[in-house]
Amino acid sequence: MSPPRITVLGECVADAFTESASAGDELALRVLPGGGPANTAVALARLGTPARFLARLSGDVFGRLFRARLETSGVDLSSAVPAAEPSTPAVAELDAQGQAAFSFHAQNTADWQWTAEEPARVGLSGTACVHTGCLALVQEPGAVAVEEFLAAAAPHATISIDPNVRPLLVHPDVYRDRLAHWCGLADVLRLSEDDLELLLPGTPPEEACDIWHAAGVRLVVITRGADGALASLAGDRIQVPAVPTSVADTVGAGDSFTAGLLHHLGVHGLLGGRLTDLSLGDVEAACLFAVQVAAPTCSVAGPNPPWQDRLAPLMTDASACRHLDATH
Repeated sequence: MSPPRITVLGECVADAFTESASAGDELALRVLPGGGPANTAVALARLGTPARFLARLSGDVFGRLFRARLETSGVDLSSAVPAAEPSTPAVAELDAQGQAAFSFHAQNTADWQWTAEEPARVGLSGTACVHTGCLALVQEPGAVAVEEFLAAAAPHATISIDPNVRPLLVHPDVYRDRLAHWCGLADVLRLSEDDLELLLPGTPPEEACDIWHAAGVRLVVITRGADGALASLAGDRIQVPAVPTSVADTVGAGDSFTAGLLHHLGVHGLLGGRLTDLSLGDVEAACLFAVQVAAPTCSVAGPNPPWQDRLAPLMTDASACRHLDATH
């Protein structure tokens, strides 16, 4: 079955990675196109899903970099908004495990200036799923317009949200205050274990899943790095192992996982509604594919997801998946 179209709404970010310079009093930066929603759109398109990206793209040097990457990957930019404001850069510092902390320079940049009219004029005919998350959901003044777009899309498409908490720019309380509302809109909530700790400090993942199910979301997936992913479908849970890989950095790995999850669900005709027909076996298969997509993203520098024809044969043993009872 051909995958249906997925519409992604959100930001592009110029990820600037520090590199050694020839002089001791210099700092070199290598800039790669990123941003959680943009990474997800790119990964979807490279997997073969028709991906449309709703973004506010600046005409500056970073905006041209974003556009080139998106178009080369096959992302549909026909509904992107040409923006007069500058792009959003962020300086990344990698720790010993390859995880990045981002320092954003996001004041008055293009990504957050959504008006109510800009997303509202985008038709959703033929769209099976709408995905968004990260800063687009919390940065004013555009966050309200993004939430209104999701509410309007919900009767027609599956809604997927990745909070992707950025505490150096937006206090986690802002996310916490909105999370129950997002769960009421969403059918899929994908977040990392770092996000979980910021949103519900000290809460076991299984308990967090139940809290979010009670708020309305049917499928919760918590990615756990080298420990794989925990998926909870209305309280039925499974633990999926990761694909072993060498790690250059983990930037964009969660976005690739989300793309793999949604792509697999779309290929199997499971997107387009409230996921009422989704089984735990369907979730297991989708997560096994998603970890396969995330692994090669970790093995290269920056958010560079794999193309469908370059994916390695599935290296995750399905027999290693653990079905968990309701108490876990």
